[in-house]
Order: sequence, then C-alpha cells, then structure tokens
Amino acid sequence: MFTGIIETLGTISAVRREGSNTHFTVESNFAPELKIDQSVAHDGVCLTVVAVDAAAGTHVVTAIAETLRVTNLGQWAPGRKINLERCLAANGRFDGHIVQGHVDATAECVGIEDQDGSWIFRFRHAPGPGRVTVEKGSICINGTSLTCFESTDDAFAVAIIPYTYEHTGFHQLQVGEVVNLEFDIVGKYVAKLLGR
Repeated sequence: MFTGIIETLGTISAVRREGSNTHFTVESNFAPELKIDQSVAHDGVCLTVVAVDAAAGTHVVTAIAETLRVTNLGQWAPGRKINLERCLAANGRFDGHIVQGHVDATAECVGIEDQDGSWIFRFRHAPGPGRVTVEKGSICINGTSLTCFESTDDAFAVAIIPYTYEHTGFHQLQVGEVVNLEFDIVGKYVAKLLGR
C-alpha cells in the first residue's frame, strides 16, 4: 500500500522489450536501498523490483502487456522523469490517502492554468463504473495524492502548489499528455455497492 506522497523523481535510463513484456531501468537516489521483490510505485503503478545495481544507482522493473495497456507506461522512454514511492512501512506516517498502486484508467491533461504562485491542471477521462470523483475528494494522478474539484462524470481539476510542482512530474506535464489515475478506494467500493 502507498500514500501518494512522492519520495523522489526517478529517471528512465533504459527500456528493453522482451516478448510482450517491457523492462524499465530506473535511476534514483534511493535505488541502493531497494531489494529484489520490493514493491515501488512508478507514476502510480505498483511494480516489483527485479534487479538492483547499487553502484549505478538503478533498479529494474518489468511491465506485462496488461499493465502497458491500461497505463501510460508504453509512452516511457529514456530520459523521462517519473514519480517514485516505496510502499508504506507499518509504522509510517499516513500523510496522503490510501493508494494501492492499481491504475484504474488514464486521463488526458486538457488544461494548465498558471495562477501566479500555483497551477490548476484539468483532466478528462472516459466515464465508467468506479470512476468516481467528488468535490474535495482524493484522486491519485501519476502516483501523487491530490484533492480534486470541478468534478464531473468524466473530468476534474486539481490545484498544484509550488513544492509539488517542483518535486513531482507536474513540472514536465504538458497539455495533451496522458496520466495514470487511481480513484479513491472508498469511492469505488461505495459506487459498486450502489450499483454504479
């Protein structure tokens, strides 16, 4: 389980395809601390560490065809910056919201508005069962726990403060790009129970 509080930005240093799988080599400042079989959220996608090169400061994860189909990982290329978060320790501080690392859908960034000190990002996604946002509710975008507003069945907005803008991938996000979404787990269960 994760919280959506990004620990660091990683950089994709290599992409290797093998059959229907894709292996990503990721450079980060905490790579030497990782262990094989450890779960790490990469832009909100929970992936298992399959190799670590502590000297190079890199680790490797593998995405299967289904993961590539339902996320934005197929767009990753060397040089891309991604949000990284290790799973929550049992004695850790819960600063964000419950994030599973299971992407529900992707969304397109349809607007970025500079607010002279903060930014408003607007997103549009395909509507569907469990794809529920509410005013002042939680949403996870590329692994980042955020509060949404202007909520509709297929769109919402988030406000980004300077710290988040600088320390996550939001500073490189452009209109038209695709992001990973994980909707709030409580909202998904409520929607299922109500038959939505």
